Formats: sequence, C-alpha cells, structure tokens
Amino acid sequence: MAPKVRLDRLLVERGLAESREKAQAVILAGEVEVEGRRADKPGMPVPPGAAVVVRSIRRVRVGRAGEKLEGALDVFGVPVAGRSALDIGASIGGFTECLLRRGALCVIALDVGKGQLHWSLRSDPRVIPLEGINARYLQVADLPATPSPLDLVVCDVSFISLTMILPAVARVLPEGDAVVLVKPQFEAGRGKVGPGGILKDPSVREQAVRGVISAAVRTGFRCLAACLSPLLGAEGNRELFLHLSRWQEPPGLSTGLEESLRAALSEAEAGAPEAS
Repeated sequence: MAPKVRLDRLLVERGLAESREKAQAVILAGEVEVEGRRADKPGMPVPPGAAVVVRSIRRVRVGRAGEKLEGALDVFGVPVAGRSALDIGASIGGFTECLLRRGALCVIALDVGKGQLHWSLRSDPRVIPLEGINARYLQVADLPATPSPLDLVVCDVSFISLTMILPAVARVLPEGDAVVLVKPQFEAGRGKVGPGGILKDPSVREQAVRGVISAAVRTGFRCLAACLSPLLGAEGNRELFLHLSRWQEPPGLSTGLEESLRAALSEAEAGAPEAS
C-alpha cells in the first residue's frame, strides 16, 4: 500500500495549489474536502488516491463543452469524485476540465488530433494526454495505467457516428458509466442535413438518436436516460446526452429512458430553428 501524503503537499502535487503556503491557506479556510468531508488540517495524512476537491477553485474555463457535460452529469446524477475517467474526443479539454472540477482522480484525454489540449490541463498531473489515436480502433492495450480501474467514459466526437465509437467504448469499459453526446447532424447522413450543417427536421433528429440507442444496446450497454444539452452545438444544432451503463444489469433500455428521451426531444423541437 502506498504511503499516505500530507494534505497540503498533495494539493500542490495535483496542481490544486501553487505552493504549500497557499495550500495551507485554503485548507485552513475550510475550502478543501477529502472523500466528501471537509478537511481543515494541512498535515492530515491522505491516501495518494483519495478524492480531493478544492471548492474555492475557479478555473478559467477552456471551452463551452464543459458546461454541456456539467448539465448532463447533474441531470443523470453520475458521481465523478475519486474515479478514473476517459475523455474521448477531448480536443482542448472542456469535458476533461469538468471532470477535474468534480474531483476525478485521473482523466485520460484522448483525441485523434495532436497539440489541441489546453496547456493548463496538459500540465495537470491528473491528466494523461493520449493524442493521435482514432477512438474507433481503441484497444485496452492503448490505455495507460490509471490510479484506479477505469469506470467512467465521456465522449464528444464530430464528423463520425457514435455507432462506430461505441464498440471501442465497450472494449475499454468492462464495468462503469458512459455519458455520450449525440450530435444528430453526424448521425443522420448528409442528405438529411440542411445548409450550414443544421438539422431542422425533428423526425430525423429522433431517428438519429434512437439509432445510437439501438447501437448502444447491441454493443452491450444499458441505456438509462437522455437529456438535452444545455447549450447549442457550434452550428446551432440541438444535441442530446445519453447515460449508458455497464454494471450488473443486462443490456437493454431502462424503464425511465423513454420518458426522458421524449422530454429531451420535445425540448429540442421547441428550441430548434424552423424547418424550411
């Protein structure tokens, strides 16, 4: 078992404080929680893998994506603190940043591109950049070791259907939760998307989302819930999140999925551009 570390030193090691002195200040101010409980002693011995959150931290957000995920995690009630996560399609790191704010122990930031991840995340010891890898072909052997078993995947990809990514998610997630962003404009096919990449037809949007749900079940996931993204996509499209699970329950649809999906689709239609 790894030796415990002083809380103030751990804050510095994780990039949650610039120095031991500043770490001690936020601890004494009651701004630090360890495993969900307030810790007010800088010298408190803490296991290296403990979930530690500094409530006073207000990062300059690196992008809009994190705000999208924040809303979905709240709606779905997915816990993050103390978990090791994989962010597929990390780009500049909006989802990764959101997970860190919620106390993720470690985040693997995966993207097919290179050099996009924001410097503040690239220099964070809790973040492991994994660049130049096409998520479609991801294998367990491609992933670096994490402090705890990987049991949370978030996904935000463009210009490819999620149905082509989900088999890879299943390969690297034997147990856990997946929160995936469905972009109907990339699921529907070019002939069904209007000028500027805007998908206006609500029936096409629904068909696209249901196609992802069916693919998730075939891949071995249980679909628990859906919700509308709190922010529009880059081109003004309405996007939805799905909460997928691979725990003890068998693949399939939860009893509450249809109700949450209907609500999300209705909300999307109400706020979508009028079809021409």
